Amino acid sequence: MAITKFEAIKSLCPTAEFVLVEEEISEWHSEDIEQPSEEDINSELERLQTEYANNQYQRDRALAYPLTIEFIEAYTEKEILGDSTKWDAYVEKYNQVRADYPKP
Repeated sequence: MAITKFEAIKSLCPTAEFVLVEEEISEWHSEDIEQPSEEDINSELERLQTEYANNQYQRDRALAYPLTIEFIEAYTEKEILGDSTKWDAYVEKYNQVRADYPKP
């Protein structure tokens, strides 16, 4: 996913109001907020893109973790019925996801 210039400007100036036309600021409606320079915007674009790339493992984990219902069933059977079969399987799946998608 590419970070957009709009996102970079909003990151730098969250409350600013402006108009982008073909990725250029054509109107700046927030007189009380200094319009960021092109250099500042490009630096923020790069920072946001790096941050997004560095957090890919989180998105991968979120898709791969066992479902919440699996946790609930496994925990319930372990605590109420004393059968840890599903719990052990859940823990194994959970740990496998963390091993497959380690933090950088």
